[in-house]
Amino acid sequence: MTAVHHRPATAASDLRLFVRRFLADYARNPVNLLVLVLVPVVFVVVAAGPMADAAKLLGGIGPAVETATAGWAAGFLAGIAMYFQTRSARTVDRRVVVAGLSARRLVAARIVTGLVLAVMVSAAALLALLVRTGIDEPGRVIAGTLMFAVIYLAIGALVGTLVRNPVNGTVVILFIWIMDVFFGPSLGSPDRVATRGLPTHFLTLWMVDLPSRHGGRLGDLGWALVWTVTALAIAWLVLTRSTQIAHRSPRRSRPGSGWDQFVIGLRLGLRDYRRNPVLLVLLVVVPVIFIWLSKVITPDETMVLTLVEDGTSGPLTFWLPDMHAGTMTPIAVASLATLAGLFVVLDSRAGDRRLMQAGFRTGPLLSARLGVIGVAVLVVTGASLAVTATVFDPRQWATYVGANLLLAATYALIGVCLGPIFGPVGGVFIAFLVPFLDIGIAQSPMLRPEPAGWARMLPGYGADRVLLDGGLTAHFDQTGSLLLGLAWLFALAVLAAWLFRRGPAAPGRTALRA
Repeated sequence: MTAVHHRPATAASDLRLFVRRFLADYARNPVNLLVLVLVPVVFVVVAAGPMADAAKLLGGIGPAVETATAGWAAGFLAGIAMYFQTRSARTVDRRVVVAGLSARRLVAARIVTGLVLAVMVSAAALLALLVRTGIDEPGRVIAGTLMFAVIYLAIGALVGTLVRNPVNGTVVILFIWIMDVFFGPSLGSPDRVATRGLPTHFLTLWMVDLPSRHGGRLGDLGWALVWTVTALAIAWLVLTRSTQIAHRSPRRSRPGSGWDQFVIGLRLGLRDYRRNPVLLVLLVVVPVIFIWLSKVITPDETMVLTLVEDGTSGPLTFWLPDMHAGTMTPIAVASLATLAGLFVVLDSRAGDRRLMQAGFRTGPLLSARLGVIGVAVLVVTGASLAVTATVFDPRQWATYVGANLLLAATYALIGVCLGPIFGPVGGVFIAFLVPFLDIGIAQSPMLRPEPAGWARMLPGYGADRVLLDGGLTAHFDQTGSLLLGLAWLFALAVLAAWLFRRGPAAPGRTALRA
């Protein structure tokens, strides 16, 4: 019998093997490929023009924002993708290392995979930019977009290692990204000292060829390279550490019956929130900082909106510093409510199946989950309105508060619907894009005096018109918009109930996974 000789695995072969496996796992989910196209299209093609208009109004870099949107899209995609790759693979990676694979080889494979993903998302963003406006300085724009992706790759890896809960991790990354984009040199003043420490401050100015003149001896490019190299080093360190950390399995509780089932399910869901103080802090702190900073950066100018006052529609002039923060509140409320609805359903999905098999009825269990989401809606809306009250004085407080609650409930149900359809990774992307496009772009009074015709078909239109009516006029004139908002709420509740019954009741069915 002839002996069979096996060649020992080399570092290069291990690296190639694991990179192929990691990329195959990423490509296996069609939602990942969908968002690879959808996010650049939204940021670069759809939102670039409106964001450039907002930048001119707020004292930012103006039309150059259209170039920076390629970096925004690449960074957003890379950060979220690396977060979920790091978070979902922690236990598996540790087992592989315990089984004998060198931690350095595994971490190198993760880093290379991340860099490949960074190239992919950068290429998608640059292609969208090329289609929309063309690229005047290809070398500068391509390098800048890649550096955006690498910096956020490290942010995603760092958050994935430190923050296990997907709601917390996602909100942390979005918070960093929002601060970086909306309060950096793109939309704010490039000379503001307080924002020079943001991850892509110097990179953005170098990418659009607008020298900051405060980069010192290193210059804008030098600081951008420092951020990028440091980001790669941080990614290596945190991924190495993640292979050495083990976590306990979550605990499950016993069911009840009838009304008791609803009470038990609600209590268990709220207990999870209570055990997660970081989430509560994020749900409060994010809107506080977002709304407060929007007041700080607002220039002293007037703007004209088309509103209905006492039954008469017409243009009304407002002092921008007095109304800007009040119109930013719904963006924070809708975004956080969507994420809350998304992850309440996703995190409880496996447990809900077991509870239903153990005797829980669908109705009480769904009501309990919606009750937990309702608490999150109240927390997000309450925190946002508390800080809004310090910088904005609505003309009709009750109408303004009710409209924010309606908007939050609507988008929380959208999050509930997105979870079973897109899974955690794709759901996060869509959960950010929908309120961004709807409330941040289509309904925004900062971009046009009144919404375009197509914006009236979006879920936030009715609630947002009621919100502006309550915030900026003295009489309630939006009965039709209120009914439209309630109709959206009812339709989404029906869809959420159908998806919920279809999900836990059928253990053999699985949602798209990231």
